[in-house]
Amino acid sequence: MSDTSPAYSSPAFSSVSSPADARPAVVLDVWCELQCPDCRAALGDLRALRERYGDRLETRLRHFPLEKHRHAFAAAQAAEEALVQGQAWPYVEAVLARVEELDREGEPLLVEIAGELGLDAEEFDTALIDGRHILIVDADQAEGKAIGVTGTPTYVIGGELLDGGKSQEGLRGRIEEIADRLLAEQA
Repeated sequence: MSDTSPAYSSPAFSSVSSPADARPAVVLDVWCELQCPDCRAALGDLRALRERYGDRLETRLRHFPLEKHRHAFAAAQAAEEALVQGQAWPYVEAVLARVEELDREGEPLLVEIAGELGLDAEEFDTALIDGRHILIVDADQAEGKAIGVTGTPTYVIGGELLDGGKSQEGLRGRIEEIADRLLAEQA
């Protein structure tokens, strides 16, 4: 994947020891489900936001697996393993590009994608079996429910919740308005 991919982090792995001035000025939480066609469609907007703001906007993937997608919870765990292995966003994009295939093939596809990206596929398989990332996914989902996330993608920026699960029309513009305001307030 190219260097223009959005930065990806997970709140559970955020660096606590970073100096305040090294942290991005604005955080965009993206509540996503890796078996969701709407989340796949949102990737273009996320790329455009990354191009516009660079490291002034931290894009954090937040997991919100939906019950209607039987492999979404495993995909969220796999994304966390990709983060540990240093290839989170390329992995997320690769999985989202194959949502229909994921529906048919399930967890073996998650491991296959890891191998295709040069990640340790055996470690992915082990992580999915031992459940080492379950608590991160559970915490994200619980937080999402607590703040009113009902579908994906949903964005939270500057304390404002923007529901892209119903319509993505105009959302990138609204995110840009909020980001511009927050950046101006910090200047």
